[in-house]
Amino acid sequence: MYFLIGLLLILCVFFSIFCYFRRKKMIAKVCRMDQCEKICRLNKLLNPFGFRYVKGEDIITTTVDAWQREFGYCAFFDETAVHFQMVFDCEPIYFDYDGRTWLIEFWKGQYGLNTGGEVGIYRSDTLLNPGERRTAIFQSVPDSELFPISAELYKNGKKQFGLMRKHWWLTGFCVGQYSEPEELILQVSLTFPKEEMLQCFVESLRNLGYWDCDICIGCRTVFFQVKTPHSRQPRRFAPGKGRWQQCLNLMFCRIYQFVTSPFSCTLDKLLFLYFLLPDVCRHMLRFRRMELPKQKRRRRI
Repeated sequence: MYFLIGLLLILCVFFSIFCYFRRKKMIAKVCRMDQCEKICRLNKLLNPFGFRYVKGEDIITTTVDAWQREFGYCAFFDETAVHFQMVFDCEPIYFDYDGRTWLIEFWKGQYGLNTGGEVGIYRSDTLLNPGERRTAIFQSVPDSELFPISAELYKNGKKQFGLMRKHWWLTGFCVGQYSEPEELILQVSLTFPKEEMLQCFVESLRNLGYWDCDICIGCRTVFFQVKTPHSRQPRRFAPGKGRWQQCLNLMFCRIYQFVTSPFSCTLDKLLFLYFLLPDVCRHMLRFRRMELPKQKRRRRI
């Protein structure tokens, strides 16, 4: 019995020594890499997940050709997100324009280890009545229909990131940061291709509960902020589950910050974690979206 305890202690000591020297080796490996090499290496790691690193903002964002584009979007994702450690506020805006029903949706909150904000643009092939919108699967807009999106995320008044580009799903994720959705404000501007489309979108904002003083319009561009959403929040129907997932998210964020404490920026932290614990890092990079179940795919509108 004492022999087994002694053997276990010896193994623990050797394992601790091994981890210590391996950690030092991985720190040195990251420090030896130049900036361009680091960015190329991280983007090569992120690309299969549909993401890339933004140097100026030190965040992760989606690529235009992300694999998630194939599956579109529907309310099913929002309703089940809390079960996948995604606790966020969502604001879907439905409106009819040019013989189609459009969905422009906004999200802000906690995505596992990441604080983030998103803007997604989708459309159906036909007009849908209000009763069909919550069950329909909207398709991502094609390249020919992309238009400029600007998104800035603030936490307790402090800017976390700002992005502006033509996209169908503009996102920003601050890795290893913990937030409650109520602490976040997403400031958005959208520049529509036609004045008529802008007016249809703004009318839907008003119908949802936004006041004219909340909306600024100029030259086919609308500016507003998502602070307290006006639409029904799916996470409110499972408050216990959401609270539990946030406890887990906070714990994992603290573990991430502790493990990657030798570095200060996301670029170095993620590379260090990848070299040290590659499987853990790959699991972390599943920032958002799960693939639609087969029965849901068949119902695409």
